[in-house]
Amino acid sequence: MMSLKKTLVAGLSTLTLFAVIISGCGGNAQPAATGNKPETSTETAAESDQDKVMEGGTVRVAIATEPDNLDPYLSAATDTNSMMDNVFDGLFEAGEKGDLIPAIAESYEVSEDGLIYTFNIKKNVVFHDGSPLTSDDVSYSYAKLAGLDGQEPLSSKFSGIKSIENPDEYTVVVKLKERDAAFMAANIVGIVPKNYEQQSEKPIGAGPFKFVEYQPGQQLVLEKNADFYDNERMPKLDRIEFKIMPDANSSILALQSGDIDMVPGVSEQGAMQLGDGYSIVSGPQNMVQLMALNNSVKPLDDVRVRQAINFAIDKNVIIQTVADGNGTPLGSNMSPAMKMYYQEGLESRYEPNIEQAKSLLKEAGYENGFDLTITVPSNYQFHVDTAQVISEQLKQVGIRAALKQIEWSSWLEDVYNNAKYEATIIGLTGKLDPNEVLGRYESSYAKNFYKFSNSEFDDLVGQARTELDEKARADLYKQAQELLTDQAVAVFIMDPGRNVAMKKSLKGFKMYPVQKYDFAPMYFTEE
Repeated sequence: MMSLKKTLVAGLSTLTLFAVIISGCGGNAQPAATGNKPETSTETAAESDQDKVMEGGTVRVAIATEPDNLDPYLSAATDTNSMMDNVFDGLFEAGEKGDLIPAIAESYEVSEDGLIYTFNIKKNVVFHDGSPLTSDDVSYSYAKLAGLDGQEPLSSKFSGIKSIENPDEYTVVVKLKERDAAFMAANIVGIVPKNYEQQSEKPIGAGPFKFVEYQPGQQLVLEKNADFYDNERMPKLDRIEFKIMPDANSSILALQSGDIDMVPGVSEQGAMQLGDGYSIVSGPQNMVQLMALNNSVKPLDDVRVRQAINFAIDKNVIIQTVADGNGTPLGSNMSPAMKMYYQEGLESRYEPNIEQAKSLLKEAGYENGFDLTITVPSNYQFHVDTAQVISEQLKQVGIRAALKQIEWSSWLEDVYNNAKYEATIIGLTGKLDPNEVLGRYESSYAKNFYKFSNSEFDDLVGQARTELDEKARADLYKQAQELLTDQAVAVFIMDPGRNVAMKKSLKGFKMYPVQKYDFAPMYFTEE
């Protein structure tokens, strides 16, 4: 059987990987708007020759939310993943350009039919407890994720795995049930030690930083992993302290007073408040802020009602008032940051039209409107403010929207896990592969909290998952976006800009197309 072997010495774009498979066959985060930017480019040690790099030091980071679970396979919160990504390494990691960078993997092979992936892993990798990382650990990790251990699958991204074999201590062979163009991007998931069952209390990975402690309501602390396998990525910092600070204003004040060194999400107003004495690194968010609608509850189970809500909402007003004018209006669950897969024009599908909204509501039997509860995680002021604007806009068509603010842990349990809500405002972070974005709406997806079920949509995403031709795959995903928009599954609002504020002496922060806080390349300079 023909196969392709690739030694991983540089970043591989996911698109390149798909092309490679074909040739083998014969493939804050608190959302924030950008503001005045005293400094906007990513800095590295090489770019700052005049800076004197200080070895060691502790960086204190304001984080808006509590960790939902320290186990990387049980966590659903983006902020948690961003923190704990420093603790866990996978076969690959996400690169700055949306590419896949080799991490634990040394090389890989893909069979001619695209069903068999053979990964050769590096031989010098050890976990934080000192035990060597071998093929058994990779197999154990993937078996848990795929449900091959007799338990429930922990990730739909691995549900296509048929079997896993270990020919030797450093080789893993993964066989898929069918071709899966999204599988390569899934391999950024962290590898955990075999049979270790205390990840939620004391997580152990093989990443550049080790877990020290988590004090609920106060902080999560990591320290440098002196035995990290990659010398080029060896951390310069000694310690990271993530301070739990839900209030954005308090974070800004703490940065100004010197109690905090970095705030990952800063609004336009916050950036102006800081002034020129701080570094602001800005970039695209690749995030979709939306008002999710529970398609299974009345009257939201009627597409006409959902369309009416879309016609009643003016996204540009929300962008101007909540995001200080810096946001890209959206029409479906895809950001233009994912250029190849983004379907243009959907953002204007529901231009504000009060009369059209009222007509649809009358047609659906709700001429006098109805009561609607918008559930919002209280720690995300950006979403709370958005909900308030939407509530006022819906009044114009007779929809009486009441805001219900709940704690983040309650939102995860009630809304995300159990879909006990009517409407909610949330931001869905971008991913490396479009299947991870649009697959959230499949009928079979465990966390489909929109309760959207459409066989045509399922067929389109299913075809795209096995399609290795890049253009054909992109076309299928574009059709899927059209369907989401036509069915008005949610109100897709915007992709807001993102600012990260830091004290001037903290350098080396890199911006990624996914939310990722990589502290390995960061360092302090002498002030």
